[in-house]
Amino acid sequence: MTIEIKDQIKQLGDRVSKLKDQILTEEATKNAFIMPFLQILGYDVFNPIEVVPEYVTDIGTKKGEKIDYAIFKDGNPTIIIECKHWAQNLNVHDGQILRYFHVSKAKFGLLTNGVTYRFYTDLVDANKMDEKPFLEFNINEIKDNQIEELKKFHKTLFDANSITNNASELKYTNELKNLLQQELANPSPDFVKHFAKQVYPSIITTKVLEQFTNLTKKSIQQHISDLITERLKTALAKEDDATKLQDVIDSEKAKAEENKVITTDEELEGFMIVKTILRQKINATRISYRDAQSYFVVLLDDNNRKTICRLYLNGAKKYFVTLDDQKKEVKNEITSLDDIFKYSEILLQIVEGYDNSK
Repeated sequence: MTIEIKDQIKQLGDRVSKLKDQILTEEATKNAFIMPFLQILGYDVFNPIEVVPEYVTDIGTKKGEKIDYAIFKDGNPTIIIECKHWAQNLNVHDGQILRYFHVSKAKFGLLTNGVTYRFYTDLVDANKMDEKPFLEFNINEIKDNQIEELKKFHKTLFDANSITNNASELKYTNELKNLLQQELANPSPDFVKHFAKQVYPSIITTKVLEQFTNLTKKSIQQHISDLITERLKTALAKEDDATKLQDVIDSEKAKAEENKVITTDEELEGFMIVKTILRQKINATRISYRDAQSYFVVLLDDNNRKTICRLYLNGAKKYFVTLDDQKKEVKNEITSLDDIFKYSEILLQIVEGYDNSK
């Protein structure tokens, strides 16, 4: 695959966000969102032997009941798919795919509205679809670990036994995560008692339980806050180390280039013009320069991460250059050094921006 599934899924998610308000029917939802999703998984939606539309299943006395799609492998259905309009709530339709699953030989069921995708199998009772999906995601908010699970459904990787073996762990892990999320947000009495008994020396009365419910909430919030703070400190420390390393590298590069660079009188004159402009706002001692082979750069506080401007004066054309928010060059052609004065306001704003970011 030339493009990773992750990239393709992200692109489809963007497509869904942009187009969904214009998608008015279930059929349009299939064509715009669900069929492209199946194509990402490697299935040929235009091959009626591989992806069978309107697959017929007999449910008890009801004959000729049809499910939207069935994906076939080796002549047998492996995944049955029930589709709904993107705005419909899937909770009111999961019973429908459960009935189809019961009379089908497929090992997996997929219920989707093109935004939310729910994958089911028969972990609890053989040949009877579980009430809860083992994999569920919103295509606009899909996480990397969910994409890894989704990859297993790709045509080239599909292995029913492997997916089933992993589905049990995936299902219960997700249910435990949801349970923990609920308990952390609103601790239940049993959850509070579990911890209160370990720190409170007497009987847990109703009043004590109420007191410990508040204490448990507060403790959870403080613990989460401490974890976030600690991670931020670690991240900032790593960033600071990386910055210092980059400064050393840049400094060594600058030293290596010094032997090859000749600073011209014109470049020094340009530097003095910039310095003159900035003296009205900052101390002139804070303004310095470094000369490279291709350009002459004016710095604040002799810090190469605080570029004020660059001057390209050695070519046929001369340029006054500043950097945008993405550190990309914004070039302005000048005919003489006096043209630098036209950019006085920009230079003052750049220096003010560096000082305000401290």
